[in-house]
Amino acid sequence: MFKTFQNALKVKEVRQKLLFTLFILVIVRLGSGIPVPGTDSSYIATLLAGLKDNMGFLNAITGGSFEKFSVFALGINPYITSSIIMQLLTIAIPKLEEMQKDGEEGRKKIAEFTRYLTVILALIQSVAMAIGFGNKGLIDNYGAMSIFGKICAVAAVVIVLTAGSAVLMWLGERITEKGIGNGISIILVINILSRIPNDLYSLYEAFMQGQSIAMQVFAALVIAAIIIGVVVLTIILQDGVHKIPVQYAKKMQGRKMVGGNSSFIPLKVNTAGVIPVIFASSILSLPAIFASFFTIKSTFWNHILAGMSSSNWFRASAPWYSIGLIVYLAMIIVFAYFYTSITFNPVEIANNMKKQGGFIPGIRPGKPTSDYLNKILNYIVFIGAGFLAVIAVIPIFFAGVFSIQQVSFGGTSIIIIVGVALETIKQVESQMLVRNYKGFLND
Repeated sequence: MFKTFQNALKVKEVRQKLLFTLFILVIVRLGSGIPVPGTDSSYIATLLAGLKDNMGFLNAITGGSFEKFSVFALGINPYITSSIIMQLLTIAIPKLEEMQKDGEEGRKKIAEFTRYLTVILALIQSVAMAIGFGNKGLIDNYGAMSIFGKICAVAAVVIVLTAGSAVLMWLGERITEKGIGNGISIILVINILSRIPNDLYSLYEAFMQGQSIAMQVFAALVIAAIIIGVVVLTIILQDGVHKIPVQYAKKMQGRKMVGGNSSFIPLKVNTAGVIPVIFASSILSLPAIFASFFTIKSTFWNHILAGMSSSNWFRASAPWYSIGLIVYLAMIIVFAYFYTSITFNPVEIANNMKKQGGFIPGIRPGKPTSDYLNKILNYIVFIGAGFLAVIAVIPIFFAGVFSIQQVSFGGTSIIIIVGVALETIKQVESQMLVRNYKGFLND
């Protein structure tokens, strides 16, 4: 990894792209510290203190912007959500599916629709936050304002938050076009990385502060071993591929016999990426977020909310709360199958293979091939989802057993960081390779 970037710095064109990317990331971090005018950021900090494990991941992927309620408080969440929605709509709406297959022009139109949807989602989220939190202390002097004053105060917050989300989306696209690529993901990763110093200090307070030097060294080694273990598992999961062999039949073209070569279909073990964990975490956090708007006196509902909080899982003093863990694991597996089903179409792949004269050895072309691919895919998705669940739960397990606050660079964050890091390295290597080819052709 470091050698790749070291070599990249020696190439002027790639070096300029890296510096441009760094410049954009500096702007992102500076914007994360600018509070929304007319708001009290201490309210959000107090809210997070009570819902740390439910909204901690949200604060992590915004790089602390949500806690400070800065102009980038929404982060790139609206863009991620709109991208997922567009993927779903592409499967459901034939016209969008045709547009996606219509080459570069069609993809540009879908990207444009994604931008519009991002702004709409940012608008909806900012309105909900401004009204819901504003009445409870987010907006300064909200209770003493007239109706017109309240409308103006809410409108100001909505405009700033929506504009901030749109600016983040634009900055991400600039990194993709003029930087090293993968802009939105890189912004997401830099936000998560910005929280690591705070999390390391939290671990120090929990396990090392006030202990003997020997215990501090032991605790540091154990923490490092757990983090390295999770990273290694994540790399294995991200790089895991099941190759299905494909043979192409020979055919006559003019006077020559062509074809007859062999290839393979690479099926990633983690076909859905980190999406199932994000979906599951988001759904579990929704009840607690909505409950923060109201005062709940029902003991039953308070127990339900406590069970949905990952901070209560694996606690020996309250084992019944771990029922929420079962729901969490079940949702990860369900969402893994669901997301894979809309992004990987065995029937389409089988038909394309048949048109090109390809077949899987021992399997007849057409429906038997699609059935075979579907069967293999079901096994792979289950294995991938199981690994994904284990990686996501490891930090939660240790937090529950030792009764400590969960850190933001937990399993989900590490999956995102490792995945984007591997993808960025490939992007840089491909750009260096293209540059070498250009140099060869120019010579």
